[in-house]
Amino acid sequence: MIKDAVNAVIKAILSDKDYLSQLDAKIGDGDHGLNMARGAKAAEEAIEELDDAANIQEVLQAVGDAVLMNVGGTAGPLYGTGILEAAKVVDENSKLDAATLEKVFSALVEGIQRRGKADKGDKTMLDVLIPIRDTFKAENIVGKTFEEILTEARDAARDGVEYTKTIPARKGRASYFGDKSIGFEDPGAMSSLIMFRTLCGFWKDSLKN
Repeated sequence: MIKDAVNAVIKAILSDKDYLSQLDAKIGDGDHGLNMARGAKAAEEAIEELDDAANIQEVLQAVGDAVLMNVGGTAGPLYGTGILEAAKVVDENSKLDAATLEKVFSALVEGIQRRGKADKGDKTMLDVLIPIRDTFKAENIVGKTFEEILTEARDAARDGVEYTKTIPARKGRASYFGDKSIGFEDPGAMSSLIMFRTLCGFWKDSLKN
């Protein structure tokens, strides 16, 4: 199932490649979609070599390595590092539940923060990933079904992208635009939303089957 989930994300990124590059062209180099597509294809090749019964740790390790080694620009090192950190907090016994996702997204966020020296409010992917992580915290999931939690996390991710429109960029090439970057979504935040929104749809469908 985890391989199928990743393949769904790969298809979504490849489908939205041009859209992501168009967003990036407004406040950056215009290559975010191309870089993400390169990472998606590398990840696809990497997980094809895994057994269909591969666990979440094996898949995350393979994807993280593929992204880190094959994607240039800012996105590759950040996403690659974050995914590899996430692989360290799960094992063959990890189940897909809110507790596991809280650990995964905490490690992902910490890895990206350490590598990128950024935080929430800097107009980056973290403006999406941190709200997702917070949704899965124990104090925020009491009395909720897994599907309800996923919906809240997806909505938090969408709100995070909208938030990036209201603030100036402080990191990367977009920071050169300063206040002129206000009004535009951060491309990294959007790619994070696309990936997580796809995962939520996949997981919700799996709950019905």
